[in-house]
Amino acid sequence: MSPLHKKLFRDLSSMRGQVLTIALVVAAGIAAFVGVRCTYLSLLESKEAYYERYRFADVFAHLERAPDTVGEELLAIDGVARVQTRIVDAVRLPMEDMLEPATGQIVSLPEHGEPVLNAVHIKSGRMVEAGRSDEVVVLEAFAEAHGLEPGDHLPVVMNGKLRRLRIVGTGMSPEFVFAMPPGEMAPDSARYTILWMSHDAVAAAFDLSGAFNDVTLKLEPGASESDVMTRLDAVLERWGGAGSVPRSHQLSNYGLEQEMGGLRSMANTAPAIFLFVAAFLLNVVLSRLIALSRPEIAALKALGYADRRIGLYYLELVSLIVLMGALLGLAFGNLIGGAFTQMYTQYFRFPDLRFRLDNGVYGVAVAVSLISGVVGALGAVRRVVRLPPAEAMRPPPPADYRRSFFERSALFAMLGQATRMILREVRRRPLRFSVSVLGIALSVGIVVVGRFFADSMNYLIDEYMQSAWREDVAVGFLEPVSMRELHSLEGEPGVFRAEPFRIVPARISFGPRHRDSAVMGYSAGSVLRQPIDRDTNVVPLPAEGILLTRKLGEVLGVSIGERVRVEVHEGDRPTLAIPVAGFVSELAGLQGHMRLGALDRLLHEQDTASMALLSIDPARYDELLRRLQDMPGVVSINRKAVTVERFRRQSGEMNHIFAAVLAFFAAIIAIGVVYNNARISLSMRSRDLASLRVLGFTRAEISRVLLGELALQVVCAIPIGLWIGRKMGEGIMSFYDAEMYRLPVIVSGSTYAFATLVVTAAALVSALMVRQKLDHLDLIGVLKTRE
Repeated sequence: MSPLHKKLFRDLSSMRGQVLTIALVVAAGIAAFVGVRCTYLSLLESKEAYYERYRFADVFAHLERAPDTVGEELLAIDGVARVQTRIVDAVRLPMEDMLEPATGQIVSLPEHGEPVLNAVHIKSGRMVEAGRSDEVVVLEAFAEAHGLEPGDHLPVVMNGKLRRLRIVGTGMSPEFVFAMPPGEMAPDSARYTILWMSHDAVAAAFDLSGAFNDVTLKLEPGASESDVMTRLDAVLERWGGAGSVPRSHQLSNYGLEQEMGGLRSMANTAPAIFLFVAAFLLNVVLSRLIALSRPEIAALKALGYADRRIGLYYLELVSLIVLMGALLGLAFGNLIGGAFTQMYTQYFRFPDLRFRLDNGVYGVAVAVSLISGVVGALGAVRRVVRLPPAEAMRPPPPADYRRSFFERSALFAMLGQATRMILREVRRRPLRFSVSVLGIALSVGIVVVGRFFADSMNYLIDEYMQSAWREDVAVGFLEPVSMRELHSLEGEPGVFRAEPFRIVPARISFGPRHRDSAVMGYSAGSVLRQPIDRDTNVVPLPAEGILLTRKLGEVLGVSIGERVRVEVHEGDRPTLAIPVAGFVSELAGLQGHMRLGALDRLLHEQDTASMALLSIDPARYDELLRRLQDMPGVVSINRKAVTVERFRRQSGEMNHIFAAVLAFFAAIIAIGVVYNNARISLSMRSRDLASLRVLGFTRAEISRVLLGELALQVVCAIPIGLWIGRKMGEGIMSFYDAEMYRLPVIVSGSTYAFATLVVTAAALVSALMVRQKLDHLDLIGVLKTRE
């Protein structure tokens, strides 16, 4: 082993504390980047493979009723490769283990063979057999939620008639990865399901023999999706078509894409910020560390080592430190990536979802860290090797010390001796002080970034949803009901107030752009539900015209005063032109809002509601629920507390876990930065401090000089870091383009306090360790430096 290699391992051993913390900084940045980015890529790969293998359709359309012969007409449309006609309808499931009935959809399957599109993956049991009218395959997630297995019986209300169906299998389909009822913000596997049944059995139950009410299409490569949809809508219009929907807006795929879009935004921004902050801090720390080796570099030059060989030695030193961090980062990244992927299996049902480590992602993370370390190290080495050996062996010449205006002031004279020394050092080396403050501030900022996701989600759930939905129970009806029927609910036990609410499913379009959404109708004097903005302020409804969600207005490209086209998907299916009266910056959904009276006039209806909003006595909820279940026409009973808690448990839980992991890595980076900053400051000022000890200063006094400078750095860095953290959060959310819900940038006081506490604790621990080093300072060894 060469002498330089022996020196290399001695240096690593002597600096093991600093080496370990630098490696941990690298590991934290790489782990956050690799874990989150590879989780996203694993989900994306699994989704694409699932869609392809089980033939996920490109276009979807629902209609009232069309004869089976229309399917041949649809197949003849230019650009259509395959057509699957079927029957799809709503069902209710009065489960014995639930107070509220579950809801779902029943989907017909061909009597013979697999569906040509949207095939079903059987997880347990078998597929339904032809001619068996009592067999059903149930969505795997629903079966797991209720402990159902093949052979069990399931109560299902089909077309108003209760039937007991026998479960022969559990399954999943690419059409229902994100199985969620319309109008909900999150899936609920216990309260919503998909059932698959033989075509003839479903047709008999819904009086659709020889007909279909739903169709899916697969397009030929290169076919124009918009042209096919236009021709499809034209064919289905006379059969009550509700308007075709591309794959991008199919309910399950849309929800899945929104969730994965959020994950993609986080995977592309937050971990990248961690990685590059870690790389910057690595550059700063290593450049300072190697600058302290100035006498050793000079000695190596004097002994005949070439500049290139010296540079190679430090390159090897940096590479080993980065390699240790990279290996730790790979292990932690693989661990958290696997945990994230396993967590997502609860919400995204893919047949084969496994965490896969992407070599390209890992290579980028290691390369960024290695390049940053090498640039910082070689920059410091280059500055030293340019000097002649004799000059490099001397300590750096002292700065030009001149008294500033402040130092000549009476205020400066009133300060203590240690404080004056600290301020002089800051003034004479402002760049070093500023870089130290910036490094600590960045570590504060990434702690904030690690926790702001949870703060934003808490605001959405605890503040926004509670203000937007003031009712206790929402009762949905199969068909719009009269106000007289709705007001009768006020006489039910435990009901304090009942308000009508109208939801009209519709396609809202402006020019070539459209979204399938709904128009909400609010009664005069409504208090249980009102349109509110992102700051929970109630936005008054215009007397006429429609109030659009601002995000919907941006998607459509419409302005106030222009008219949007509203194609109603119920009743007589009129097409309306409604002027846009304003926008509301809502945090959830894409919809329009109108006064109920104005909406009724456009629909030529009078005093109708599709939902009743109830304020109730919670103690009498069970009694009220039993009475509501016995009422004809009631299709859904949603308790707000259950809906909000479900959303918190699903979307909120994922964001909280993600935030906790990032906060943990951020804390590691913060501790590593502050500790190394303190150790390097001690090494750089050890001669000055030893001189003060010889002159009679006590250990406590020299500690105040060094640690006071560290404290000043931390005090200056914390407010800057908190500001940087918020700006980082705003930058991340600018990439988050979610139409389902839009998280605001909210940073709570507890997050600011946590970030401050982490860095302060890191500073205190570092101060104790540095104080221990000061107590064992070798005065003679330090002062023997050759002049």
